[in-house]
Amino acid sequence: MSSLLWDPGPVALDAGARDEFALFLARAALAAGPAVMEEYDRGCEVSSKEDGSPVTSADRRAEAIICERLAGLRPSPPVCAEESIAAGTAPKVAERFLLVDPLDGTREFLAGNGEFTINVALIERGAPIAGAVYAPAIGRLWVAGDTAFVCEAPLGGDLPGEGSRRLIRTRRAPLSLTAFVSRSHLDPESDSFLKGLPIGDTRFAGSSLKFCLIAEGLGDVYPRFAPTMEWDTAAGDAVLRAAGGAVLDPSGRPLSYGKADRGLRNGPFIAWGDARAARRFGY
Repeated sequence: MSSLLWDPGPVALDAGARDEFALFLARAALAAGPAVMEEYDRGCEVSSKEDGSPVTSADRRAEAIICERLAGLRPSPPVCAEESIAAGTAPKVAERFLLVDPLDGTREFLAGNGEFTINVALIERGAPIAGAVYAPAIGRLWVAGDTAFVCEAPLGGDLPGEGSRRLIRTRRAPLSLTAFVSRSHLDPESDSFLKGLPIGDTRFAGSSLKFCLIAEGLGDVYPRFAPTMEWDTAAGDAVLRAAGGAVLDPSGRPLSYGKADRGLRNGPFIAWGDARAARRFGY
């Protein structure tokens, strides 16, 4: 990224700069793909964090690769990366900072179902304004700046050119909604929330894929009342917002980022493809 694309001042990034920054984040995510898949194919080392959640050698290798890429930014914004923070590094939150989840969907990774992603996002003034979600097992990449696109991104390849990218938009919510829910973390409150909506179809998916599939117009709502961290959601949230959707807390406010006083922990949220549907149901 040239220095002209990264403004160190307090002015918010304009649309063109957001798009260029998103491509930089996409390349960082793509760079980590081969290491993740190498660990996936051969069977990686697994241990437990203090909170009991699993962490693998793939998480650590991917984070190191991504952070090395991000360190090339001049000036470099603060980086909040999952495994570094789990190891005791204090969150460094600023008006503009980066969130890294080197392997979102570790349980899906260990289950061998391919539904895991590599997530990188730029936060500005509490909102995700650029992001990349890469699913290396299926070779698909979602990128969000001012707009959002999806493309095929084979393992080890460079960022595909513009001709291979498909712009994506959310759909207008039908009378009967399609819900996405977590394959590994469906909680009773999320299930109860869905029972109050006209759900015609419920689909299961892992990691940030739920945000991305709604962004492509393949679903309408994804509630999550169980705990998540900001790095779990930021990149997928960026994709969904850029595609016309919204990620709201139960009171109807956009999900915010940079909550250092809460250890970067999210509260409950509902991801909507059509914000009008959220208002229709009182959110």
